[in-house]
Formats: sequence, structure tokens, C-alpha cells
Amino acid sequence: MRREVRKRRSTNGDVSSSSQDPQPSKVGHGSVPQPSSGAQHASGKLYEEEEDDALPDSDALPDSDDEVELDKPRPIQIVLAHEDDHNFELDESALEKILLQEHIKDLNIVVVSVAGAFRKGKSFLLDFMLRYMYNRTSPCWIGGNTEPLTGFTWRGGCERETTGIQIWSEVFVIEKPNGTKVAVLLMDTQGAFDSQSTIKDCATVFALSTMTSSVQVYNLSQNIQEDDLQHLQLFTEYGRLAMEEIYQKPFQTLMFLIRDWSYPYEHAYGLEGGRKFLEKRLQVKQNQHEELQNVRKHIHSCFSNLGCFLLPHPGLKVATNPNFDGRLNDIDEDFKNELRNLIPLLLAPENLVEKEISGSKVTCRDLVEYFKAYIKIYQGEELPHPKSMLQATAEANNLAAVAGAKDLYSKGMEQVCGGDKPYLAPSDLEQKHQDFRESAIRHFRSVKKMGGEEFCRRYQEQLEGEIEEIYANFVKHNDGKNIFYAARTPATLFAVMFAMYIISGLTGFLGMNSIAALCNLVLGMALISFCTWAYVKYSGEFREVGTAIDQIAEAIWEQVFSKLFEVLRRRTVRRALTSVPRQRLSSNNNKKKN
Repeated sequence: MRREVRKRRSTNGDVSSSSQDPQPSKVGHGSVPQPSSGAQHASGKLYEEEEDDALPDSDALPDSDDEVELDKPRPIQIVLAHEDDHNFELDESALEKILLQEHIKDLNIVVVSVAGAFRKGKSFLLDFMLRYMYNRTSPCWIGGNTEPLTGFTWRGGCERETTGIQIWSEVFVIEKPNGTKVAVLLMDTQGAFDSQSTIKDCATVFALSTMTSSVQVYNLSQNIQEDDLQHLQLFTEYGRLAMEEIYQKPFQTLMFLIRDWSYPYEHAYGLEGGRKFLEKRLQVKQNQHEELQNVRKHIHSCFSNLGCFLLPHPGLKVATNPNFDGRLNDIDEDFKNELRNLIPLLLAPENLVEKEISGSKVTCRDLVEYFKAYIKIYQGEELPHPKSMLQATAEANNLAAVAGAKDLYSKGMEQVCGGDKPYLAPSDLEQKHQDFRESAIRHFRSVKKMGGEEFCRRYQEQLEGEIEEIYANFVKHNDGKNIFYAARTPATLFAVMFAMYIISGLTGFLGMNSIAALCNLVLGMALISFCTWAYVKYSGEFREVGTAIDQIAEAIWEQVFSKLFEVLRRRTVRRALTSVPRQRLSSNNNKKKN
């Protein structure tokens, strides 16, 4: 009997799966075979059979309020991708319902994840893994020739299917040859480099899956190219940044899976041919460029175990038939033969790799906490955002131009008022600043830069802001050379003390004792401030206090004495101008008398 298959919504209402549920163990009558009598799995239950023999419409969706039903295995989305703000969210309740079941929560966990570029057959491969897990004791676990392939959602075409991170809702309990039981979890990831994902999105998904898996299958097409290794370096470094106190290799097993391998005459299909091919690709040579050597050294330093498997093309029917549904009779025999070798290599009890972090084995309960901790790191701003090669190069190019222009400005200003140069009038200094500023901006614009006009304009604005900050420092340095400016604070305090002394004496003589007392208080405070300021300048201690006194003295100078001196200056000039006509009139009168 076939079982009901329906899509599920995640707890936030998003569709987490459109795949069909596994089928009974009878070969050719279902998608994912039911486990044989000796096979153990997490739910411990057999699927409930429906009365109808046909598979129902896979587009039928239950209400969004339905809870995750673990007796009907399906892919469950645990990391949700938000396309509007390019952020990721962990569905904690879904993850906890799967991993915190009573019979598995304290078992050590094995996590097999598949990651790589989008539309390269990751979900397709995982569904064959499901077939093996449900029928691994049978020599015909791969299924019947007319049996459609279901489980994780997959389809042909050029548009992406999986988003975020999905796991199979049924955690398989496997007994290893040494008698210990482990929990096996299968993980599917969002494909990298699609038209809707940023470099940060791709790096986050790949890093998160690598950090939480014990075996990461790096799914590649046809060959291992240099850009594949560079992306791997970027993504693993992004993951390593999020892991604190790393004293050993942070990740466990990385399996390069080369799909559609077309050179079996150079390296044979399978694990041995892949091993020789990988050794050749990751070999560090003396005559290699330093950049190429660093990529290979980085990969070796990140993973405890590296492997490679060469998988042939599945056939033209798989690639070109829009109605292909995974039936084995449409797949080439070479592909099926190698698939029979690959899947047990990853999932046979004797080959299972238990998840470890910092040398300690991780249980299902522990993995929930690690997921929560890691997702918080990637949701925050502690980590730098990875960028595309063009953006990173354009930023470096523009920053270098900013540094060169800023250095040109600083050298020009140093020749005018830097070091032991004499004091320069503020107006002259302002003019020099404008000249050197325009020269620096012209230099910035003359440098050939990447990124386009709008991108470069942001860095020109940054340059202008930094030049203004440098100019403010030069103004302070120049003012420090003015002996009158340096003496402004003691002169202001002395003037305050002298004024308060005179006013106190006059008001005391006139009987205004309260005003006299207030003036004496201000005089005392000014005297204490003067002594404190002198001690700070002499000893270099309590610099904050000295700065505060300087600011108060400058405010008094600007608001009181400066305005007072300006008024006296204007009156003096006015009197001088009015006295000149009188002298001329007196001189003319004397001439007439003579």
C-alpha cells in the first residue's frame, strides 16, 4: 500500500517540504523503502497505511498551526532564509522536537551534510541516502527500476529548490560494530551562488552546515577548479571565525564529490581514483604562487580527514527529460554502480563518523545548543561580512587611493606647520588647508579605481571627512606654538582674580558685604584652579582636570574678555577717527588767523 504524502509548513508558516513520504519496503512500489525487520530508526514506528493505493497530491498542505508529526518522516526546515534582509533564523521548536526525543537525545550523533552550488543534485543524492538508511540490510537497497525517487524535495530545471537548511525528521538509530548506538541525521543545504543569494548568505549556510556536521559532502560538477578551492577557503574561514579557542583542526571529514566525471581514463571512478586526483589537486609545490599554496594549506589545516569520490554522469535522460522522477531505469548503469559504493562509504555502520567539537563527542541534546549558539553569532555583527572578489578588490583599491591622497595632504601640511615650523596665522593656515585638500582630492580622482562612480564617491566622502579631522589636529598643533594661546588659561584666571579682588574691595568699602563675599569666593576658586592647572602642566598627572580648566578658561575668555577687548578696541578706533577732523579744523583756524 502507498502512504499519504503531503507538504509541511514550518512553524513560521513557510513551506518546509514538498516531498513525498517514504514508501513500503517492497521494491518498485514506493519511493523510500521501509526499513527491514532488523533496521532501527528514530521514530520506532512504521508508517500508517492509507486505504487508497495512489499517491495523493503533493501540493496539499496541512494547517500552519499543525505541529511537526514525527511519525510521518519528511524534510523539516530548521534554518529559515529571509530573502528581504538576507538573514537566517533558527526554528528552535522544530529542531528540539526532532533531536530531543527521549530515546535519542543522549546518543552521540552522526551528521551527514551535502553542500555546494545550486542545481547540482544535492537533494537527489540525499534521497538515495534515505533509501539506504531505510533498507540498508537489503542488497537491493537502491530500489526498483520503476520506483520514483522521493524524500528531500528535488526537481530538474535551472531554478533553486532548497532554501536555508533542512534535516530529515527521522533520526536513525544505528548500532556500530563495537556495540554502541549512535543517532544518524541527514542534512540538506541551500545551494550556493544562485541569483538571489549574496556571498554572505552562501558563506553562512556552508559554514553553519560544516560546523554542525561530522561529514560534509562538497558537491562539485565535473572537476575541482581553483575557484572551488577559494570559495571553500572563504566559507571555512568564516566558520572558523565563529568558533572560539581553536587549538586543533576545527572540522572533521570533508568529502569532495565530483559529479559528472568525464575522465575515467586518467582517474578511475570511485574512491581510489578520487584519492589520487585529490592528492594531485591539493599538492603544495615549491614553484606555485603563494596565493595557491595558502589556499591548499588552509584546507589541510581545517579538516581532520579529506576524501574524494568520482561519480559518472547519470545519463542524458536524467539531464534532458523534464518528466524524470528518479526511476533507476532512466539512469546509466555506471552511475548506479558507483552510487552503490558511495552511499555505504558514508553511512555503513563501520564507516559512521561521530560528531566532535574540541575533541569531545556531541550528543543530540548538545547539537541543539550548538545550533542556537552558532546562529546567534551569524545573526550578530561580530563577524566581518564576506564579500565577492570584485567588491573586496574594489574596496582595497579605493582604500589604497584614500591612503595615498591622505598621505599627500599630511605631507603638505607638515611642511607648512608641522614639527618645529613657526606659528602660522590662522587665516594663512586655512588657505593652505584648502589648497592641499583640493590637491589630495584631485590625486584620489586621478587614480584608476574599480567599483564605479557611485561606489568611489563614498570613499571620496570618507577622504574628505578624514582630511577635516587631520586639519583639526594641525590647528591645535599650530595654536600650541602661539605663546599667547598657551598662556590664555593662566592669563584668564589671573584676570578673573584681579577683577574679583578690585570688585570685592569696592563693594566691601560701600558696605555690600554679600557681593564682596561672593567675589572673594570666586577669587578663591580661581586661585585654586590656577594652582591646580600649574601642577597638572608641571607633573603631567590629572590631565582630565587640566583639560576641564582649559575649557572653562577658554569659555570665559571668549564670552567675557574677548568681547570686552573688542568693545574697547572699537571705542578707541572711533575716538581716534573723531579726533582727526578736530585737529584739522583747529589747524585751519590757526592758518586763517595768521
